[in-house]
Order: sequence, then C-alpha cells, then structure tokens
Amino acid sequence: MNNFAFILERLSSRAKNALIAAQMVSEELHHDHIGTEHLLFGVVAEKSSFAGEILNKAKISSELVKAELTMVNQNNEVAVWKPILSANLKTAIEKSAIIASQYGYQFIGTEHFLYGLITTEHNKARVILSKIGVDIGELEHNLVTVFENISKFPDMPQDQPGNMGPENHSHQSPNPNAQKGNPLEYFTTDLTKKAAQGGIDPVIGRKKEIERLVSILGRRTKNNPVLIGEAGVGKTAIVEGLALAIANREVPDTLLDKKILSLDLALVVAGSMFRGEFENRLKQIIDEVKANPNIILFIDELHTMMGAGATTGSLDAANIFKPALARGELSTIGATTLAEYKKHIEHDAALERRFQPILVEEPSKEESVAILKGIRPNYEKHHNVQITDEAIQAAVDLSDRYIQDHFLPDKAVDLVDETAAFLRSIHSNSKLAKTKRKVELELEQLEEEKTKAVMSQDFTTALHLRSQEERLLAQKKELESMAKEDTGPVYSLTAEDIAHTVSLMTKIPLKKLAQSEIGKLTNLEKTLKTRIVGQDEALSEIAKTIRRSRAGLADPKRPIGSFMFLGPTGVGKTETAKMIAQEVFEDIDALIRVDMSEFMERHNVARLIGAPAGYVGYEEGGRLTEAVRRKPYSVVLFDEIEKAHPEVFNILLQILEDGQLTDAQGKKVNFANTVIIMTSNLGMQELNAASVKMGFTDRDENDSEKVKLDKEYDRIKEGLVEKLKKDLRPEFLNRIDKVIIFRPLAAAELKKITQLQFADLQSRLEPQKTTLKITPAVIKFITEKSYDPLQGARYIRKNIQDYISDPLAEQIISDGLKEGTTITIGLEADKVTFKSDNKKPAPVPA
Repeated sequence: MNNFAFILERLSSRAKNALIAAQMVSEELHHDHIGTEHLLFGVVAEKSSFAGEILNKAKISSELVKAELTMVNQNNEVAVWKPILSANLKTAIEKSAIIASQYGYQFIGTEHFLYGLITTEHNKARVILSKIGVDIGELEHNLVTVFENISKFPDMPQDQPGNMGPENHSHQSPNPNAQKGNPLEYFTTDLTKKAAQGGIDPVIGRKKEIERLVSILGRRTKNNPVLIGEAGVGKTAIVEGLALAIANREVPDTLLDKKILSLDLALVVAGSMFRGEFENRLKQIIDEVKANPNIILFIDELHTMMGAGATTGSLDAANIFKPALARGELSTIGATTLAEYKKHIEHDAALERRFQPILVEEPSKEESVAILKGIRPNYEKHHNVQITDEAIQAAVDLSDRYIQDHFLPDKAVDLVDETAAFLRSIHSNSKLAKTKRKVELELEQLEEEKTKAVMSQDFTTALHLRSQEERLLAQKKELESMAKEDTGPVYSLTAEDIAHTVSLMTKIPLKKLAQSEIGKLTNLEKTLKTRIVGQDEALSEIAKTIRRSRAGLADPKRPIGSFMFLGPTGVGKTETAKMIAQEVFEDIDALIRVDMSEFMERHNVARLIGAPAGYVGYEEGGRLTEAVRRKPYSVVLFDEIEKAHPEVFNILLQILEDGQLTDAQGKKVNFANTVIIMTSNLGMQELNAASVKMGFTDRDENDSEKVKLDKEYDRIKEGLVEKLKKDLRPEFLNRIDKVIIFRPLAAAELKKITQLQFADLQSRLEPQKTTLKITPAVIKFITEKSYDPLQGARYIRKNIQDYISDPLAEQIISDGLKEGTTITIGLEADKVTFKSDNKKPAPVPA
C-alpha cells in the first residue's frame, strides 16, 4: 500500500467527509498536524455513517472527543497550522485500505477507518477511546464480525435502510462458499408485505383464477400451481391478487398466515462463479422455506429453472427443487407462457407432474376496460393527468385492433401509460426541472473536485468545497419540495390522445384511426360499387351481412361474415375481396389468400395449423394460423375450395362455428374479426354457358330481353345452389352466411371497367404532371378487343398495357415531355394515336 494517493481515491463519500472534518478540528485547535485523534473526531462527527452510528450508540459524541482533543494537545501551541498527516494517521488509513480489500470492498468507508484507528499501536485515538471507557478488543471483534457477515452475500447492496449499514460502496466477496444468514431476505421479495403497504395495483376480473389458485395451494401434496398464458395476459397480476387477498384477510383460514415470496432466480445465479456455489445458495433457500410452512414461493418465468446454474457435473435449479416439490415440503407458484411450458416443462415428465396447470386466457375487451378503470387512479396520480372513460375504451379498442404482437390488458395499459407520460412531458414545469438538473450537475462537479483535493491532501480547498456542497444540497431539497407541492394543472387524457400514440406506434395515419366505423359501414355498398361493376346484388348482400355483425346482432364469437363466391372468371370475385379488406379493415394488404389446390393431399392439411410435434417445421406454426395471428383483422380468401382435402372442411367448420382455431402448438387463434371468403369452380360449365348466352351484345337491347336474362340467371343460380348441396357437406354449407353468385358482365359494365382502368393510368401519371385525354372511340376499341364471354374483364388490363401503356411509355421517354403536357389518345383507322401539345407550364404568379 505504498500508493497513498490511490488509497485516498478509494474513499467513500462519508469517509472523505470524515477526513475533511479531521482537518477542520485540527485547524480550529491550532494543532501542528492532522493525527489519528482528529480522524476519530471526524468519524464520530459523521453521524449518519456506519462507524458514526456505532460510536454514537456507545454514548461517544463529537463534543466529548473534541474535549479530549483539547486536553491531549493543550501544551502544544503553534503559530502556523499546516495540513500535514501524521505517520500514525497514514498507517491507520493504510490498515483501513487493507481490511477493506481483504473483505472484498471496492471503497473504503468509515467503518474501515475505525478499524484502522483501533488496530494501529501507540496512537492518540486509542488513548482517547480507552480513556472514555471503550473496550478496544470488543470493538475490534464486533467490526470484524460485521465485515464477515457482510461478505456472506456477494453483490449485496450496502445502502441499507435507515443508514444503519455500511455506506453506499460496492462490495465483492472473496469467499464464494460463505453463504450463511437468511437468503430469503436477499433473494426474494415479499409480495404480501408489499400488498399490505399499498405497493400493488388492484386486480380486476381474475376471481376464478385466484379461487383455483387457493384450491391447489390447499392440497396436502403437489400443492404447486403453475399459471400458463401468453405474455401480458396477467399471470403475475393473479399472484399479486392472491397476495392482496391474504393481506386483506379475504382468504380461507389455511392461507391467513401465509406470505408469498417472489424468488429472483437470476439473482441467485448471478455471481456464482465457483462449483457448488449456486447449488449451495438454492439449497439454503429451500431449507429456509421448508423450515417455515407459511411461506409460498413464487417463481416467475418458471421455465428458467431448466438449466439455470447448471455446469459440468452440477445440477440445475429444476432438479434441485424436484424432491421437495414431490414431497409437498414446498408450496410453490410458477408462471410461464404456453410455448415455454411445452418446450421446457412438458418434456420433463418428473417436473411436469409436480405442478398443477392453470390456463390464463386473454381477457375480453369488456374485462380489459374494467381492469384499466380499476388501476386508473394509480396512473392518474403518477402522471398527474385525468384519464377519461373514452380514453380507456379507445386504448382497449385501438390496441386490440392495431397492436398485434402483444396481449390485453398489457398492451392497453402500455398505451395509456405512454400517452399519459407524453401528455405530462409536454405540459411539465420545465423551468423547475432545468434548475434542479443544473444543481445536480454542480453537485457532481463539486464531488469530483473534492476528491481531487483530498487526493492531493489540499484539505483547505476540500473544506471550502464541502461548504458549497452543503449549500447546493439544501437548494436541491428545496427544489424537490417545490416540485411535490406544485403539481401544476391536471390535464385530461382523451381518446384523441390515445389515437395519436397508436398512430406513432403503428405508422397508421391519424385520420384513418379517427374515422367513424358507422359512417364507413353505412356507405359500404356505395364505396364498393365505385370499383366493382355489375354486381350490385352481390355487393348489397355482402354489406348487409357485415353491417349485421358490426351492429351486434350476429354471434360475436363467429367471423364477421362468411361467403361462398361463385361466378364466371374475371367478373370481380377477387377484386371484391380486396375492396372488402380496403374498406372494412382500411388496408388492401389485409387479405390472406390460401390456394386450396395446395391442400389436396391429407399430409398437406397440417400446414394450415402447423406440423405436429417432432416433424420438420413444428416451431414455425401454421400457414393460416400464423397469418391470422399476425393480422387478426383481415379477409381470409380460400381459393378453389372444392379442391381441398375433406380434412380441410373440418378445420373450416371450427372457424365458421366457433370463430377460433387451435394450432399444433396449442395456441388458440381468434377468427372473430375476420371475413371468410371461399371461391369455387363448381358449376363452372353452366356458368360459362350462361356467360355466352347472356353476352353483352344482347343484354342492353330492351326491357323484355333483360327480364328474360334475369330469369335465366335465377334458374342457373338455383341450379348452382343445388349442385353445392350435393358436392359439399350440409353442415358446412349451413354455416356459411351467404352464397354469392356473380353475374356475367354486360357491354356497359365492361365499358365502365375500361374507364376505371384508364383512371388508374391517369393517377400514375399525376406525379409527372401529365394529363391524359381518352376519346370515346379508344374506350370502345379496348372494350371490344377485351370481350371474351369465358374471361370476363381479364383482358382489359392486358389490352390497355399492349395498346396504350407500352407506346405511351416510349413516347414519354423519347420526347422528354415537360410538366403540364396534355396527351390525347385517339383512334384512326383502327390504330391508337398519341398527340401531345408539349406546352410549357403556365407561369405561377408570384
């Protein structure tokens, strides 16, 4: 320990203060040095330090020591005081550093100073203590006992409550096997005590799960429940709810004296570097719990027991717990997700049979609203905002619809919490906060300067810095008091604020989130008809079904609507599915398309819900179930349903009747917010024949022809329905809301579709500020070229591409059209022509 400056650098904050106080009293008494007796005064004067507490409890005050200092040096008077450390004091400080290092302390505290003072021979501090009546040997023994006890728990924080423990300096134990004392106080959190102190939010809507928990805990053996559910559904909250019930004495007599301790398994593993150390810690925890039958151990993330702490030749946590769990010596509650339970717990039959599973389902939207209202006061108090009922309802509705990777109520709580934090931040008292931060920065800078002054033994500067520090600490305390008193105005958190946060999180425009669903559904047919031509009857039936579901008149557990689309190719069946996704779910990509020709064989059917356990792709999930889990608000299109294997219809029956499907991993996928559409080619020959017969050349001639064609359409429609009844199972057909048969397209309808396609082409040219003018002759030309009774409108897009888009692209590139150009597309001698004015854009007025 020759590097004395390094020793001074390792002093704790209170040790530095003690050394500064020693310098102050030495200067005050005009002594010619700073000795052990002065440091003894500094330690006693630092009353909130650990050593100061020990000496003050022994009735040794700073006034008493100062009186002894006056008597010890009363004959030594000097004219000039010099801040020089005596040889004995340096020896004592070096001994302090040695004892701190020996017991694994990172910093030197006042307790180490006191040990150095009483173990340094022939120094005045020992003389003063002996004269006062302190038993030096007993004091030394007590200090060593404290050091040994503290070293029992590696990495244990040293800032104990009430400043009774060693001051806040880090500690590392050199003795890995010393693990005595009560480990439960360090490795667990008492949830029952926390609940009694008001530290746990109220638990709403989990009465059944808590009652089941109580029942299992009351068993004689295997009284170990495990809560299984997705992340965020409230597994930990159920255990906290039981702790609240125990604290409020609302449980059966058998649980009245119980207390729930939450075990931090990661903390048990942390720092266990030596073989057997982790097992030793866990064994002590188990022994403590076995010794106290009123303890219920709670292990969150139970699957982490598997492999925790295991090294070559050692046991993991699960195998250490097994014997005590099997004999009923431990009462343990676990919590884990379904996937982790299947992956880690179920594979270990010996561990799995010792736990009694309790499935925790995601709460409904109504239950989530009740939960948020129950915990609302805590969030209002924390953020100093008023959370309205509308905001809570919006948080549940919007999080359920747009945040798909989390579960209720957790995602709704997160949404309210984040929105309230944002609202508070933009209205906070920034001036007060800035002043407080400025004071804190000054305190940090003073601490650094004080450390440098002590290291260079410039105690005069250190004394001056300490007085400044005390002034800033008082100012900081006053600012904190002002912040508590001046809470500022209470701001109201509204549904619009929630929508703003969802918009930031999901990148969905705020305008779409705020749009009324009632307005969208009221005008659904009108909106669909702008893109789907010639299918008014079909669109009307679809809109009625969706409105009935959204009005709450249909079974809420079943899909929003289920439809079977029949009709000739190219009449708008797939386009209708896309438009439903766009209008009902505000996203044209909310369309899950499943080609049923890929599921003709029995072994391929499993791909919809996932491969069975043990097969390749088991962990990937099912193609259908995963797609709907990621986008529960979507249109699911089963294309060419008649090609599917009969096993597929068993899956569809579950979806159509129950509105949910269980995948290969046991996860339930909700289809209640989907629109199910199935297309079929059944009766295609009759439909194709009808398409030719009902072709556009005679469809618009006169009313009598229209009536005749309508009757023909009704006849074919009835025939198709009868064919469906023969080819598909009746229980399947009965669960479909509507069988929609699309009509063949007439001339006027093909013309409208052609105009729509040209409008799309025009919109793509808008960024180039180029205008297209399409003559009626061109529209008629493309319509006639595209007519095929067996292909519907499929050729329109292709003919526009061949006759219009390709030549137009060459002209635009070759001519280098300027902004504001108008291109007229005409027809001359059955050939499409392009004429452009190539004019310069009109000048923009200043």
